[in-house]
Amino acid sequence: MEKVKVTTVGSSVGIVLPKSIQAKLRVNKGDTITFIETEKGIEITAYDSEFEEQMDVARKVMDQYRNALGELAK
Repeated sequence: MEKVKVTTVGSSVGIVLPKSIQAKLRVNKGDTITFIETEKGIEITAYDSEFEEQMDVARKVMDQYRNALGELAK
C-alpha cells in the first residue's frame, strides 16, 4: 500500500502518483484515469470503457468482413 498527500493544484486539489503506481497503471502525463466507486472504496484504473466499446465494434466489423479485408491485405 502506498499513501500520498492531497495537495493544492491551482484552485483545486490533486494528488501526485508515485512512479511505482504510474508504472503499474501504465499512464503518462495527459492520460485519463477513471475512479470507480466500489463496496470497498474507490478503485483507480486506466481502463477506458469507451475505447473498449469501440474495439468491440471494430472486432465485429473485422469478423463480418474478414474475407474482404484479407483480399485487401494482399
